[in-house]
Amino acid sequence: MKNLFCISIIFCSASCFSQDSLSVLFIGNSYTYSNDLPGVLANLTQSTGDFITVDSKTNGGFTFQSHTNDPLTFSKINQAEWDFVVLQGQSQEPCFPTQQVNTSTLPYALQLTDSVYQNHACAQVMYFMTWGRQNGDPQWDSINTFDKMNKRLRDAYIRIADSSQASLAAVGSAWKYVRDNYPSINLYASDGSHPSLAGTYLSACIFYSSLFRKSSIGASYSAGLDASIASILQQVASQTVLDSISHWKLMSPDSLTIGTFDYIINGNEVTFYPTFSHVESWEWDFGDGTNSTSMQPIHSYGSNGSYTVSLTVTGPCGTMTTLNSVTINSLETIESSSQVTILQLNNQTIKITTGNKQIDFKVYNCYGQQVQAGEINHQELITLTTAGIYYLEFHLDNHFFRKKIVLH
Repeated sequence: MKNLFCISIIFCSASCFSQDSLSVLFIGNSYTYSNDLPGVLANLTQSTGDFITVDSKTNGGFTFQSHTNDPLTFSKINQAEWDFVVLQGQSQEPCFPTQQVNTSTLPYALQLTDSVYQNHACAQVMYFMTWGRQNGDPQWDSINTFDKMNKRLRDAYIRIADSSQASLAAVGSAWKYVRDNYPSINLYASDGSHPSLAGTYLSACIFYSSLFRKSSIGASYSAGLDASIASILQQVASQTVLDSISHWKLMSPDSLTIGTFDYIINGNEVTFYPTFSHVESWEWDFGDGTNSTSMQPIHSYGSNGSYTVSLTVTGPCGTMTTLNSVTINSLETIESSSQVTILQLNNQTIKITTGNKQIDFKVYNCYGQQVQAGEINHQELITLTTAGIYYLEFHLDNHFFRKKIVLH
């Protein structure tokens, strides 16, 4: 898996193209090499003003397991620091029964994914979601129609991608849309399985939008298809991808470095909780003229006011700066109040009484994670299931209260 370093947190048209460049390796089989999908993608990309370097390792009928047993596959992976490596399984294997996929498909897909990340920390794996056969697969009732087979493929590829922190090229989803809405466009070769030229062109449009996160609408390259058909396929692909970028987990290679944070305010003291990914160094600017390179700093402010706090992180995949506003309202933390009483009824239950006051409360564990929150009008029972130290926080009469709770 990708190495993610995390600590706990609380909770257009062709004229719009701007030039980008990517390197992409395709690992798959005949669904990829039919009509030379990588070459069609390269020509399509060039016609938009962008640039792509493509290579492939495709063997007829190869499964994910077949590729893990072939040293040449790993040689290709290790040949360059690819921006993306596209992985495609045998046309039937992801839609077989779940247990069979769990034992015969998923482990080998993950093995290939791991090798990609190990070769280049900033590489991304993109799974090639293929399509159901024209009339499904008759060997099993659950995939004996196109719709059944296509859905199982879609669900399986989503699950595989989720398991390997990878993205998806949703070709199968676009394939279904064309079949449902433009039945006169034949996406299949004569065998009812492999892609026709139109099917390959649709796949290339999906890959262009998935890799560059741009629309292919208006691209001049049509692969020899009628211009009206090429235009429809461009529109379908762009809609399928760009309407669901987060669903397909699509990220630019320069967006992998992540440094975000949340915080807890206790009087004038603020504890910051960051989340890091692909990060090697970080620096905090607390907005009051002071800085820190601590991983999880605790900072005390000298006066009330609003401060813009920035976290700048740098790693092998780039630099990111995150800004948050912190407001200090009171320099005093009141540790007790006669208006609020806390009674520990047993090892798990705390009784809080507020008199006639209404308060909104939050409970944090010793790591600063919020574990409960709610409203108390008069009296409330709070159940905490794990022994440890907790902090109850609330505001009352314009004062901040913080109560320490110890569960044994």
